[in-house]
Amino acid sequence: MFTRTKTRTVHFDAPFTLTGLEGVHPPGDYQVQDDEEQITGISWLAYRRVATMIEVVAGKKKSLVQIDPSDLDTALDKDRVLSGQQSLNTTH
Repeated sequence: MFTRTKTRTVHFDAPFTLTGLEGVHPPGDYQVQDDEEQITGISWLAYRRVATMIEVVAGKKKSLVQIDPSDLDTALDKDRVLSGQQSLNTTH
């Protein structure tokens, strides 16, 4: 079966937590990897996500931690709301 890894960068403006990660993580850019496998037996090219991992740094050590992609989406949505509220508070 053919697999591929897609890498993307996500940005947090505020500290955040994610299920599977210990503690609160600082704002900034984080690399996220989505592992996908090709779906066979259909007449078009399609993939399904089989794993999502985020790269975290603790001191000098980098590690990839598997996370639930819906938890990441929720954390990013929450960050956008918090960022919007912070910018509203600073304009008044």
